[in-house]
Amino acid sequence: MFSCFSCCISKEKKHEKSLKKSIQEYKRHHSVASFANLSTKTDGSKRRYIAGEIEKLGKGNISADIFTFKDLSLVTQNFNPETLIGEGGFGRVYKAHLKSKNIDVAVKQLDRNGFQGNREFLVEVLVLSLLHHPNLVNLVGYCAEGEQRILVYEYMANGSLEDHLLNLSPDKKPLDWDTRMKIAQGAARGLEYLHETSNPPVIYRDFKASNILLDADFNPKLSDFGLAKLGPVGETTHVSTRVMGTYGYCAPEYASTGQLTTKSDVYSFGVVFLEMITGRRVIDTARPSEEQNLIEWAQPLFKDKKKFHLMADPLLEGNYPEKALYQALAIAAMCLQEEATTRPYISDVVTALEFLSTGKSPEDEDEDEDGSD
Repeated sequence: MFSCFSCCISKEKKHEKSLKKSIQEYKRHHSVASFANLSTKTDGSKRRYIAGEIEKLGKGNISADIFTFKDLSLVTQNFNPETLIGEGGFGRVYKAHLKSKNIDVAVKQLDRNGFQGNREFLVEVLVLSLLHHPNLVNLVGYCAEGEQRILVYEYMANGSLEDHLLNLSPDKKPLDWDTRMKIAQGAARGLEYLHETSNPPVIYRDFKASNILLDADFNPKLSDFGLAKLGPVGETTHVSTRVMGTYGYCAPEYASTGQLTTKSDVYSFGVVFLEMITGRRVIDTARPSEEQNLIEWAQPLFKDKKKFHLMADPLLEGNYPEKALYQALAIAAMCLQEEATTRPYISDVVTALEFLSTGKSPEDEDEDEDGSD
């Protein structure tokens, strides 16, 4: 049924063997995995542990700057609501300009209520200080002064994918097909880096449209790494953890058992990719009852090629290559397989998406691979 997916998957996987020097430096002190140790500590020792880890980061080979609370109050006009550009579960985000670097930045002030914000802060600083990729948002710096936990990122001029796909304001044009495929491929490349280049692998755990940020040219970057977990290593098949994330995007095996693998992220990617193709939210209570859950609505349509056109976002107004739509839906369906082991690796997804984002047709590949699986 979905043979058009397999024809696009390369038979050789790319294995990058080196990471940034800072990772090697930090690994020597066993601190790449440091946030995995938090669950074994009491609340009091957790706070001391976090303070120590942040202090180590400041002294290490880390590119992120350390800001004072006074610095960030100044550039945000005392966190003036007029500079507010976003608000999420972990805090508020303000736009500011750093004269010292002559760049615009997004300043995220984490909610100080409870320990949760502290843990997300440490994970975010660790991940974004040690891992660098064009499809991960760049951490400019952070502030860990007293009770304050503030992160400073590069400013992303086009906001989030959600703004252009699911919360489209009347003054914005819908994303065209090519831009959607470009965003999908870039976001998949970000996951590929976390899963296959990072050592140990990092499971993102919160892949959704609001966490995919877009620069002025609609290049995507993954943001919000507070829920990230280190993936299994050696012979371990999964990590077990409390179920967190956003309803609708979590893989079924993770939601039911708490068992997390990189294939859990692949499922979440499939959900977002289907949102990009259809223009529908994964859960939309404003729709008729049989259409409120995007995955349940899509499953019977996946089985009938004649109905594929019904799944295309009406805002595309039919402006997409028919074969590319089929290919995109095949990729989404494979990522959304109920069984984690039957889902593709994200590197295979990246390879398949190259055909869509570049406008190439897989037909030539079909001829080359004639007679192969």
